[in-house]
Amino acid sequence: MTTLRTRVNEVDVSVTASNSAHPQVLALGRLGVDIYPLQDGPLQGVDSFGKYLGGSAANVTVAAAKHGHSAALVSGVGDDPFGEYLKDELRRLGVDPVYVRTDESLKTPVTFCAILGPDEFPLYFYREPSAPDLQIRADELDLDAVRGADILWFTATGLSEQPSLDAHRAALAARSEARSADPSTGHTVFDLDYRAMFWESEQEATSRVQEALEHATVAVGNREECQIAVGETEPARAAAALLERGVQIAIVKQGPKGVLAATAEESVEVPPHLVKVVNGLGSGDAFGGALCHGLISGWDLERTLRFANVAGAIVATRRECSTAMPTTEEIDAVLAQEVRS
Repeated sequence: MTTLRTRVNEVDVSVTASNSAHPQVLALGRLGVDIYPLQDGPLQGVDSFGKYLGGSAANVTVAAAKHGHSAALVSGVGDDPFGEYLKDELRRLGVDPVYVRTDESLKTPVTFCAILGPDEFPLYFYREPSAPDLQIRADELDLDAVRGADILWFTATGLSEQPSLDAHRAALAARSEARSADPSTGHTVFDLDYRAMFWESEQEATSRVQEALEHATVAVGNREECQIAVGETEPARAAAALLERGVQIAIVKQGPKGVLAATAEESVEVPPHLVKVVNGLGSGDAFGGALCHGLISGWDLERTLRFANVAGAIVATRRECSTAMPTTEEIDAVLAQEVRS
């Protein structure tokens, strides 16, 4: 392993580069420009905004890079200035954009957020008629990287439309074949990430999510996403149902009640780390990047959940998402303060 040092958002971050040619964390999914208001309240009254890299899968890779892991994203952008901005921003934040395709017919998607209150952050997606991240193709995948990554991360959104659906099927099949040949193959993490506006119906989403669960070793989602996946919202039952589908680790986020995770051998519930929320968006992606760090580091389940909870809480205190992802040192400092108090 080689240790490098870099500057990310003017924070000195240690980056550990794997000797492998493959990224440690490889994510498939959404990439776009987040336009966040610099004032709270309904958007019609806002007169200034900030521009940020966004998209759940992209944010997870940024978060993983903040913890020193090599990361890459399989996604797409339009052939426009926003697309160039996103590729440049991925590089700046430590994520390799080599697998980000440029689509000449579709525009880079833009998402507006409103900040209306401590629990109200509506999103307005501009992704019509489709988005470049849903045009990734099976024949364009680097299957060696898919097989070789320590973590393969994917979200339900990528299953909602062709050709992305078939690309995900190809990636998951390759990953499962690799695991059959070598049980030490890293985790395949399924972010259940259900957003109704991307689907024709809940029934279609459930069918495709359940198909993909057969290839996942870790599933993570909130109670509503578990309802779509396995028909359960009660956390313990939802986790049990996910385990029955074949995953090794089932993680159910409970919002203000914390997070529950279960394996065949144990069940762990960790309370939330309470903060004054500025913007709750992006917290789940910070949780995801921290989860990747815990899995790669071989931590036990409780330590991983506590670390990931604090990562999400820190981002909730900040207005933006991708550039708000905390470093390992920031999270460790908060955890140490929790112990002292």
